[in-house]
Amino acid sequence: MNVEILFAFVAATSVLAISPGPDNIYVLMQSVTNGRKYGMATVMGLISGCIIHTTLLAFGVSAIIKNNEIIFFIIKLCGASYLIYLAYKVYTSKDAINLSGEEVVKRSTWQLFKQGFIMNVLNPKVTIFFLAFFPGFLFSKELNTVAQFYVLGLLFMFVSFIIFSIIVILSSYISDYFRKNERIGVFFKWLQIIVFVAIGIFLFFSDK
Repeated sequence: MNVEILFAFVAATSVLAISPGPDNIYVLMQSVTNGRKYGMATVMGLISGCIIHTTLLAFGVSAIIKNNEIIFFIIKLCGASYLIYLAYKVYTSKDAINLSGEEVVKRSTWQLFKQGFIMNVLNPKVTIFFLAFFPGFLFSKELNTVAQFYVLGLLFMFVSFIIFSIIVILSSYISDYFRKNERIGVFFKWLQIIVFVAIGIFLFFSDK
């Protein structure tokens, strides 16, 4: 087992979870607008949805990786290309972070949990991202691929849960800080670009 790969995976996941994106901005808006309890309900829904994507990845991609070196290479190539594309999309996006909360509708905690879960499960970009992100971090030659994908999925969920929970707890301070510091958007923008490019390169040169 290569523990260094797992540490690298946790580090990359942490940076991606911290960097402003649709999910954590939505969590922040719900927390600021409706309160921390509602923010946590949103977090639990979003994180729970990752179980579905992990299962699809584990039982679909693992069979491909096990049986075909050429297809595995194609998956790596497509995954690396997708991550570079994500870096390009971030590069061409605006630096400003919109925290107006004007479009946030107040719902019950159960409604927010369901909405977060459905938002995550029905987002094909999450499945594509997992497909692009996870195969480069397989960490053991002894453990079967399905188990490794589930370990990575659970680590991804755990790290994301911790960071999203911190965003909920510090929601008021974070929203004020983002509004007062325009440069924070630029910093996180370039941090995401560097991480996506680095993971793409790592994925392309990773071994089975």
